Amino acid sequence: MTLIKLKKNWFVNLIILVGVLLLLFTPVGFKIKTFASRLLATSASKVKEGTQVSLDTYKWELVNLDGKPFLFESLKEKVILVNFWATWCPPCVAEMPSLQKLYNDYGDKVAFVFVTNDHREKVDAFLDKRNHQLPIYYATSPEPQVLSSKLLPTTYIISKEGKIVVAQTGAADWHSDKTRKLLDELLSE
Repeated sequence: MTLIKLKKNWFVNLIILVGVLLLLFTPVGFKIKTFASRLLATSASKVKEGTQVSLDTYKWELVNLDGKPFLFESLKEKVILVNFWATWCPPCVAEMPSLQKLYNDYGDKVAFVFVTNDHREKVDAFLDKRNHQLPIYYATSPEPQVLSSKLLPTTYIISKEGKIVVAQTGAADWHSDKTRKLLDELLSE
C-alpha cells in the first residue's frame, strides 16, 4: 500500500515539475508571465521630494536604430523618460502598450529614450509585430551612474532641473492619470 502511495506521489510531483518547466521555459510561459505583469501593473510612484537625487551627468552617448549618434546631453533642461527594456523580458513587453500610448500623447513635449541591448533584428521584429513606433537607442558609453540598474524594465522620469522624480523597476501602467498629471506638472515648471 505504501509503495503505491509513493509511486502516486512521485507521479504527481513529476507532473507538477513538467508543468512548471513548461510555464517557465516556453512561449506559453512567456505569454502568461507577460499577461500577469500587465494585470498586476499599477501607476509608477513619485520619489518623495526629500529623497530625489539629481542626475550626476548628462554625458551619455547612444545611437538610434538607424545608427545615428545621439547625445543625451542634448536633452538637458527637458522632461525626460528613460526606459531600459528587452524583448525577452515579460514585464517589459507587458508595459510597452501603455508606454506607446503615453508616447503618442506626450512625444512632442517629453523626451522619450528607450534603451535596449537586444539585436537589431529582434527589436525591429518586436516593434513591427506590435505596431510600436518608439525612439529606440543603444548605449555606446556607460549610462549616468544614477540611472544604472540591473533590473528590467527600469524607467526614470527626470525633471527639467535634472531631478529623478520617478525611478520605477518592474512593469507599470504608464498611461495612467497619475503619470499624466505628473508629466503635466513637470512640463509646467
